[in-house]
Amino acid sequence: MKKLFGAIAATFVFSGAALACPNYDLSPAAAYQATGQQLYAIRGFDVVAGGDNYIWNCPNVRPGTDTGAGYFPSAPDFSFQLSGMNPYTLSVSVISECDAALLINTASANWYYDDDDNGNLDPKIILTRPINGRVDVWVGTYDGELCNAQLQLETFDR
Repeated sequence: MKKLFGAIAATFVFSGAALACPNYDLSPAAAYQATGQQLYAIRGFDVVAGGDNYIWNCPNVRPGTDTGAGYFPSAPDFSFQLSGMNPYTLSVSVISECDAALLINTASANWYYDDDDNGNLDPKIILTRPINGRVDVWVGTYDGELCNAQLQLETFDR
């Protein structure tokens, strides 16, 4: 009987840990629609950066990019339904008051992570061939602290 309770408890602990990770199935804090043409002029979105989930403890998130530290919320900060992206590259960056980090899940279900490529300890990811569809974005921080930030999206001709 003791083993049965232990197994049940372990199941809840591990399933809870999986839920406490960035998850694109959760409702985003904000959702927008945009075309590649509309993003040709930079658009900014205010956000509080940071979160409780250490990215490398999340087995469901395996970015093939940067490998630095980062803490993110479970639900996306933003969800963008993008269209007309074929002739563009998409720049996704953050300007913050701290050491921000950026996590993206694209419409093709690829994860991207960055910590400092925008300079001044801020992240930037360039999607060279973005496809139409949903793009989820999390704005975190290197150390888990919270700070004011702005997410910026802009397209460029390929």
